[in-house]
Amino acid sequence: MKKIAIISSIVLTIMLIGCNGKSNSEIPNSETNETSENSKSAEEGENEEGEEGVVEITNEQAETIGLELKQIEEKSLGNSVKVTGILELYPQYKANISPFVGGNVSSIKVIEGDKVRKGQVLAYLQHPDIISMQQEFQEKNDELVFLQQDFERKQTLFDKGVSSAKEFQMAQSKFRSTTSSVNALRSKLELLGLNISKIKSGEIYASVPITSPIGGFVDEVMVSLGDYVAPQTKMFAVSDNSEIHADFKVYEKDIYKVKEGQQIYFTVASKPDQLLKAKIHAIGKTFETDPKAIHVHADIHNEDKELLPGMYVEGRIVQGEKMALAVPEEAIVKNGEKTFIFVEDKDNEEENKLRFNMIPVNTGMTDLGYVEISLPAGISKDITVVTKGAYILSSEMIKAELGDDD
Repeated sequence: MKKIAIISSIVLTIMLIGCNGKSNSEIPNSETNETSENSKSAEEGENEEGEEGVVEITNEQAETIGLELKQIEEKSLGNSVKVTGILELYPQYKANISPFVGGNVSSIKVIEGDKVRKGQVLAYLQHPDIISMQQEFQEKNDELVFLQQDFERKQTLFDKGVSSAKEFQMAQSKFRSTTSSVNALRSKLELLGLNISKIKSGEIYASVPITSPIGGFVDEVMVSLGDYVAPQTKMFAVSDNSEIHADFKVYEKDIYKVKEGQQIYFTVASKPDQLLKAKIHAIGKTFETDPKAIHVHADIHNEDKELLPGMYVEGRIVQGEKMALAVPEEAIVKNGEKTFIFVEDKDNEEENKLRFNMIPVNTGMTDLGYVEISLPAGISKDITVVTKGAYILSSEMIKAELGDDD
């Protein structure tokens, strides 16, 4: 039995060798080599593509997926005090406009959102009392001319001993009281924005202008044509957003960390990817009871007028400038335990095409929607990063979304 088992094993081995030899001899060498080479090159190509991590898209495709690029920046993150607050205007940069006299609205020159300059006419009011005031001023002014001449004449006579003291004093009293009345009427008409010189010459204005005391934008229009507006009734609200400031709340435990002149980096919902800057110029001296906190006022340069009063803000008061390279959180792509960013290839010379390289990075702290990163050795800081759409570039789904047939 042992000999039979050995013989069977030998025969089986010879049959397998024969089959393998026959199989190989039936396939042409060139085809075998070609298949082997194709397999090898495909494998090498996959490895090469994976190592390079290059993505190419057209400008139209970039627009379709909403791709956004931004130069990498240094940000101050982490070493700070977290605060929240509201954007507000200082009192001198907002105005509620009301008339000094009552009248009916005869004309409205602006609507909400209009930009206005200081002194610009917003509306006109009409009322008989306005006409009567001008008429009274003209009459009193003409009377004053006569009384002044009479006063000067009687003063001369009194000085020469010709006129009595009583006549001189009566002329003086009438002249002074009329002068006071004329000056009061002149001041009222000047407040109404009327030309005094023309009124003196006999001209009468049927309406008075309502003007803006500051330059800015019209926030509210609270009147309609024909409305009667009583004195001191609010007609318009105008604000100048160029000098907006942030009113932050700092809790009791962090008050000792806050000083005038410190920088505050903050974000608003309308600009989630933009880190804005403010500077503390005043610290409140009284506590709010619930919660227990003080107000910190910070100046903001709002040249583009995009920040508006009432916006909610989140910020960090910087205790010490510790700058680090940072990108928006949306720019970070995770693959397993590794993190990457997409960097624009500036050496790309193909027209109507954008090329991006996927670069591995190490991440640090996250703050205000930004992530601290460190670049690999040999990568310059002068790079442009994909801040929106990075995950689309990294996904195989991009082929379906962009219509790629490869």
